[in-house]
Amino acid sequence: MAEQFSSPASHAGTRYVTQHDDGRSWEYLVLTCQPRESLAEVRRQVIDYAEYGRWELRRSAIYTGGLRKYWLRRRIMRVQRTI
Repeated sequence: MAEQFSSPASHAGTRYVTQHDDGRSWEYLVLTCQPRESLAEVRRQVIDYAEYGRWELRRSAIYTGGLRKYWLRRRIMRVQRTI
């Protein structure tokens, strides 16, 4: 299940969740940046997501034509009731 994510800048983002066999769940956010966007601005946005949204950079790729994609992830913590 993917949903569109609106960020403060013009980056298009998609979110999805994965579940591993050992029970861990990760939420992923894929940011797509156009070649015309400043690298300094894109870097600042990725840092902001990491610092304030508790995301970590998992992977980055630069495609032919200058399109850049960044995969960010964060762990989903399930809180279990004790009473």
